[in-house]
Amino acid sequence: MRKLTLLCVLALAACDAPPPSTGGPSGQPSAQVQQQRAPSTPSSASIAQFKAVVASVEPVAERECEARTRNINCDFRIVVDDRPGQPANAFQTVDRQGRPILAFNLALIAEVRNRDELAFVMGHEAAHHIAGHLDRQRNNAMAGAILLGGLAAITGAGEGAVQSATDIGAGLGARSYSKDYELEADALGTIITKRAGYNPVRGAEFFTQIADPGDRFLGTHPPNAQRMETVRRVNAGL
Repeated sequence: MRKLTLLCVLALAACDAPPPSTGGPSGQPSAQVQQQRAPSTPSSASIAQFKAVVASVEPVAERECEARTRNINCDFRIVVDDRPGQPANAFQTVDRQGRPILAFNLALIAEVRNRDELAFVMGHEAAHHIAGHLDRQRNNAMAGAILLGGLAAITGAGEGAVQSATDIGAGLGARSYSKDYELEADALGTIITKRAGYNPVRGAEFFTQIADPGDRFLGTHPPNAQRMETVRRVNAGL
């Protein structure tokens, strides 16, 4: 087990960050774990719970990463975002050396209702890294930017219009498979959660605390019912 680090995640500003997207694999606020209630401060019991879940989930996530990938860093670094006044949130990113980082803020640590929910969120974020969603998201954004920016340039648009088209294309590209990525992370997160000794179906009930995004056009997250169905299906096969 790696040493748990407490730090202000402002230090992560030096990490790579792709254009606006789902948030989960990008290092930006993750809608699947972002809540609208006022932020909370975790009790000593919540901190102890977090440390216990890290101790059991991290080695499982690293084993799954090593078994499912080649030539990527599987040495997860789990950190706590201690900035005050933030809504509950968790995200996955990488540092400049390519080491995967799973960040959880104080409000989320305080507001999860049980260890199963915390373990599922942790497994879900680790799954984003294992599945390579961050790089895939960047590639989609780049392709969208090139496509729309190129079309604007071909039609003789001015520099400002080309830049706007490029930005829009990047955003659309990043969103193009974001729902699929979330479902993939839910599926692999279910496996990690179960193998770490927790109940993924109970853990995925964390979704019930979040406003259901529904099946919105260009939305970044799938409907909560679809996510729960994915977790139940994968769990039933384990």
